[in-house]
Amino acid sequence: MRLTVAFLMLFLGVGAMAHETSPAANVDAKHMQAWEKLGDEFLDQLYKFHPTNATADGLHQHDPELEDYSQAGVDAEVAAVKVLLAKVEAFPEQGLATDAQIDRRLVLGYLNNRLLSLEEIRDWEKDPDNYQSGISYSVFLIMKRNYAPQEERLKSVIARERKMPAVFAAARVNLKNPPRIYTEIALQQTAGIISFFERDVPLAFGQVKDEKLLAEFKSSNAAVVAALTDYQKWMKDDLLPRSTGDFRIGAETYRKKLLYQEGVDIPLDRLLQIGMADLRWNQEAFQKTAAAIDPQGDPQAILKQMQQDHPAPEKLLEAYGNLLDGLRDFIVKNKIMTVPGDQKPRMEETPPFMRATTFASMDTPGAFETKATESFFNVTLPEKSWSKEEVEGHMAGNSRGVMLAVAVHEVWPGHFMQYLWMPRFPTKLRRVLGANTSGEGWAHYTEQMMLDEHVAQDDPKMRLGELQDALLRNARYIVGIKMHTGNMTYEQGVDFFMKEGYQTKSIAERETKRGTGDPTYLVYTLGKLQIMKLREDYKKKMGEKFTLLDFHDNFMKHGYIPIREVRKLMLGDDSPTL
Repeated sequence: MRLTVAFLMLFLGVGAMAHETSPAANVDAKHMQAWEKLGDEFLDQLYKFHPTNATADGLHQHDPELEDYSQAGVDAEVAAVKVLLAKVEAFPEQGLATDAQIDRRLVLGYLNNRLLSLEEIRDWEKDPDNYQSGISYSVFLIMKRNYAPQEERLKSVIARERKMPAVFAAARVNLKNPPRIYTEIALQQTAGIISFFERDVPLAFGQVKDEKLLAEFKSSNAAVVAALTDYQKWMKDDLLPRSTGDFRIGAETYRKKLLYQEGVDIPLDRLLQIGMADLRWNQEAFQKTAAAIDPQGDPQAILKQMQQDHPAPEKLLEAYGNLLDGLRDFIVKNKIMTVPGDQKPRMEETPPFMRATTFASMDTPGAFETKATESFFNVTLPEKSWSKEEVEGHMAGNSRGVMLAVAVHEVWPGHFMQYLWMPRFPTKLRRVLGANTSGEGWAHYTEQMMLDEHVAQDDPKMRLGELQDALLRNARYIVGIKMHTGNMTYEQGVDFFMKEGYQTKSIAERETKRGTGDPTYLVYTLGKLQIMKLREDYKKKMGEKFTLLDFHDNFMKHGYIPIREVRKLMLGDDSPTL
């Protein structure tokens, strides 16, 4: 499951948060009970403001609800977060079990990061796409999993759709002076979102026969399409000409965001030095690997030739399925890490309503989903209506090297493995609150690690594909910091992706656009580097007792906590993460 936004998962669960008591001096039972009560208050309050996240995580009692996007809604959340933040800050760590102490710090990080977003970054005033994409996601989550009959889920869609015209009324009031790039991105998105509501949402509920319910849906859905169409015209005619704002969040806000979101307090200039050093290392490895394939060839030409090595379109699902089985067997045979249970994801063609935007995806249930508990590895196949050139262009993205990287990152031992370990996390809160450096950082780390363990029998073509992917993440790392601290323009960002990240112009433009609104998309490389350093430090500590299986299991069992927290648990000290 590919997770975006600030935290790998935001929050989930109701009721008491049961803690296993990791060793801590003077654990006080009453103090632990008081913390669990405060944790309940945190979860209940956040679901009040974010019902869409509740749906994503399997709490479907919130399905008919929708976020309040108005200024009043923002003000209410700010006030509530400040009250709760004061309570958590005043709650002493002394007397809590170690796991509860970590959870308290996770909650503080989330609350501080939320205030930073609402009061300082203020995307609700800057990003017109937040409104249209937010409502689309709230419906998509209800569509994508069969956790209840279609009739029941459609009732929730209707309830949410009836609240959506008010979202766009709020957007017109809230949006003050967006960066032009944000409005341009939103306009690029709108046509697809309108199509999503016109075509994909009805298609997802094709089994519903209740005429009254269908009539209600037709009305609510038409109102959303009309509101989106009006919003599109308003953005083009009114908002775009006055979109002269700055997308950069600035060095101080960037520093705070990394601290609250990822638990990283490394100075930005030092982070840049680390990122550039890793970029240069990967560039050199890329050139050497390309030379091993063809000493006389151009590395980019070699990559292009590699893209022609892919399965036949009609054999793509079968090829991915065979690859997954082989990866799982490799992990078990070579003792890479423990595989909890025997659950495997089902290979599926990407559902019709996802194909326009999804190349491949891992769809796992929310941490507390009790009905639709299957997991799906979805792969998009070429459309029958496509030309030969379009088919070949799509299949180039399924070259064997790319397939290996995707399967490792998404499934074995990447995101799907993380999902399998979730029931073993030490606390309930830990299943849903954490850092992207531990989540996406892990999945990115596994791409290199599996090749280092000879999963591809040292095939240089597989290594070249992995290195290009690493260079893409290196470029994100550098561009994200430099653009948002005022040391790189958007145009320079595109150029950096092309020249230093070895990416095509179209990919460079897409990635730089993403970076304007996702300043900390350095988390892939940052997390990978922290995990690799932790592994080396743990190896020194364990000496001859070190095994990869022990390291990976020990890392994974703690959940998606910031890696500096994992270091304390695994090494017993507070040594630097990088």
